[in-house]
Amino acid sequence: MLILVVRTDKPESEIGLYDGVTKMFYKKWHAHFDLAETIHTKVSKLLNEADIKWHNLNGIVIYKGPGSFTGLRIGIAFANTLSYSLNIPIIGSSGDDWVVSGIKELLNHKNDKTIVPEYGADVHITVPKR
Repeated sequence: MLILVVRTDKPESEIGLYDGVTKMFYKKWHAHFDLAETIHTKVSKLLNEADIKWHNLNGIVIYKGPGSFTGLRIGIAFANTLSYSLNIPIIGSSGDDWVVSGIKELLNHKNDKTIVPEYGADVHITVPKR
């Protein structure tokens, strides 16, 4: 089972490819304010480096929080869209062992279908000034 893992809750984002429980490739990059512009390109480059096509992915594990409001929102939207478009299962995971526990759930044929971010606190959105 070929699994994409994604973590975007902090300025340094992470993506990886696992063949079951074995790590094949893992990349970190300072995405910060450029996450929305770089995530697709970074995953595409990772897949090319591994000589894997998008349609060969069998599942996604995404870190669901807690963390940055914008980072989680962008990463989870990316992962949800990819899961839906490829018709593959997705697992939202958290904690220090988020990759291992998420992969374990995928291997047990679980599918969260749509991930909702867990920010860890109330979301504070400012009121427009106009």
